Parts: sequence; C-alpha cells; structure tokens
Amino acid sequence: MKSPRTLRTAAAAALVIALTATAAPAVAQSHSQAQAQAQARPQAVQTAVQEAPAAAGLVLPRPTGAHPTGRETLHLVDRSRADLWMPERRRELMVDMYYPARPSAGTPAPYADPREAKLLVEGIPGSPAGAVAKLAATRTHSVAGARPQRGKHPLVVLSPGFGAPRYTLTTLAEDLASRGYVVALVDHAYESRGTVFAGDRLLTCVACEKAETLEDMRKATVQRGQDIAFLLDRLTGPRPTWRYASLIDRKRIGAAGHSLGGAAAASAMARDPRVRAGINMDGTFGDPVPADGLDGRPFMMLGTHTDTHLPDGQDPTWGEAWRNLDGWKRWLSVEGTDHMTFCDAPLLFDQLGIPYDTPTPPTIRAERAVELVRVYTAAFFDLHLRGLPQPLLEGPAAANPEVHFNAPAD
Repeated sequence: MKSPRTLRTAAAAALVIALTATAAPAVAQSHSQAQAQAQARPQAVQTAVQEAPAAAGLVLPRPTGAHPTGRETLHLVDRSRADLWMPERRRELMVDMYYPARPSAGTPAPYADPREAKLLVEGIPGSPAGAVAKLAATRTHSVAGARPQRGKHPLVVLSPGFGAPRYTLTTLAEDLASRGYVVALVDHAYESRGTVFAGDRLLTCVACEKAETLEDMRKATVQRGQDIAFLLDRLTGPRPTWRYASLIDRKRIGAAGHSLGGAAAASAMARDPRVRAGINMDGTFGDPVPADGLDGRPFMMLGTHTDTHLPDGQDPTWGEAWRNLDGWKRWLSVEGTDHMTFCDAPLLFDQLGIPYDTPTPPTIRAERAVELVRVYTAAFFDLHLRGLPQPLLEGPAAANPEVHFNAPAD
C-alpha cells in the first residue's frame, strides 16, 4: 500500500495513481512462485502469529450511526466471464456484507486474515517488527453472523484501490451499515496484495505484475464495473445468494470506491441503470464517463487538494468527467490529504508505526480523515438514496475548513 510518487506529466500522473498507489513493491517474484509460497505459508503464518506475544490490535474508530452492525462473507464466481489477469480462471469475488443488526453479544469479526496481514505489511518498506501480529489481532466493530434489523435498506457497493484488499475500506463500510445501509465490500480476484478466497486459497496481485499501460487500466476498470453488475445480479436477482438479501431495497442502490474502485463506480453506472448514485474517491477515470453523461444520475468526485485532482490538474480525466456528468454533481477536494487518505491507510500507517514513503506526506490526522470521508459519503447517499436534505453538500462548511468545493466551467 505504498503511497504514490507523483509524476509530472498528465498521462504519467493518471497512470501512477491507478498503477502504483497500491502496487506491491516487494512482490518481485512471479505469480507461480508467489502461489507456491502461499500454499506452504498458511500454517507457518498462523503459527507465527499465535506464538508471538499477545498483540493488541489497531483501534478502529467506532461507527457513528444508531445501529449495531453485522457481517457475513460471500464467495461468488461469474462463470460467464474469464478473469482479465488469469484468463484460464472464471472471475471471482469475495464480498463482505455489512448490515444494520440487532444488538448481539457475539465476537467482533476480524479485520484481516493473518495471511493477508502478513503479505500487506511485508510489502511496505519500513514496517516495524510486530506489525503483522498487531494487524492480525485487529477486530472490527461488527459481529459475524449477527441477526439483521428488519426492514428495507439502501445498498452501497464499495470497491477498494488497485492492489488494496477490501478490508482497507472497513471503517467506511461499518459506518454506513450503522446508519442503516446494507454494504457490499468487494475483493476482486488477483487485484490485492493478498486475499484469502474460498478453498483456503491465498490469491496475490497478479494484476500488479501485468498492468503496465493506460489501456490495461481501462480494461481493469471495465472489468470491475462488470463485477459490480454481477454482484447486483446475485444480490437482487430471483434467487439471491445472500440469505438476508430481502433487506435490500432494489430501487435504492449506490456505488463508491477508492482509486480504481471509484473509477469502477462510474463505469458501473455507465452500463447499469440499477446503480442510482456514485462516488469516486481520488481515482483516475480509467473508463471515461460517456460524453452523454449518466442519464442525469448524481455523482460526486472526492479527492486530494493538490495539483493532481484540482481543476486543470495533472489528471485530465477528472476535468473530462466533470464536463460529461449531466446530473447533480460535486467536485470536492480535501486539504492535507494524499492519495491513500481516502481509505484506512492513515490509521494503519499511524498505529503500525510505518513511515509514509512520499515526498509530501499527508498533514491531516488519520481520525479526521476517516471522519470526513464518512460524513461526506453518508451525506451524499442520504440525499440521493433516501431523499434527505443535506446542507453539508450545498457549499463550504465552517466546521470542515479542509473541504473545498470546486466548480469549474463545464
């Protein structure tokens, strides 16, 4: 989850955000080598974590909504599509379903599998001893398998950045669920440092090795948009996969994500009318917003207040997307942030004692970054999926001086 080093041309800047923001610098081995090591690794990793002194996990900010939250995990296979990175395989997803739950005394769900934690931490330069055990010991605020609250709830699909596992959006997913949303938090096969899939398979970031060009990232963005559409088929179709699928209000569906995941939200909206609203958090639009827009559906761009994602900045896809968006739209930038601010990375770096490998580290506090991402994301979906007025989105707020409203001419 290495912070990006900004390159000084528009095309290079667009590619570096998509390709290197979370690319795995320590993964120089081939995919076959990585998979072979992974097969031998699981028991050793579990043993190492168990034998280490009992580690206190990271402290995740509590969800701010009124509801307790539950979590269940799904494994989905789209047998109609080959995987872009591994064409001999069918496309697979691992999905954490977060939802408003009834009060429960159950055990909080783990933040990350120890094997996933090990691959993530080992790939970040400067990680201190004990970081793996601490990350592996971290617990969420959600109870695995908790009974859900009754009623119908809007659904939000969340997709992480390129190279990042899904758990790096946990703080946002839990907060939305506590506010009454069902949240589908997705891991896309072969696109994270390491994710445990069904069958106890540890899949590594084949995409980090194969993606080299803007065209590769366009294809990756389209594939993720297709992943979101497939996921909606499995959650809202006639024979839904999830046992609590009846919680979902099929007429109120949104999508959001960080980096490539944010671009995928726009790609999904361009092809699937079921997605009624979307947010891109600091991601290059690898799959451009169509020239005729998104049929008037609302979209928000939330990014850094730097020369990358400000109007006329180094990433030209943001200006193009703004011009093409034809419905309610906002372009917000947050001062003091960097590319990784819009996920859980600041919490991980701060609490694990990992230095930022970037010329301009973020100056915003990790807890404040989480707070702003949560409050503006919730305001957007409350407005567009629930019809609740949101003065917060009408202009700058004195309580949030870091957040700037950009309004370039279309």
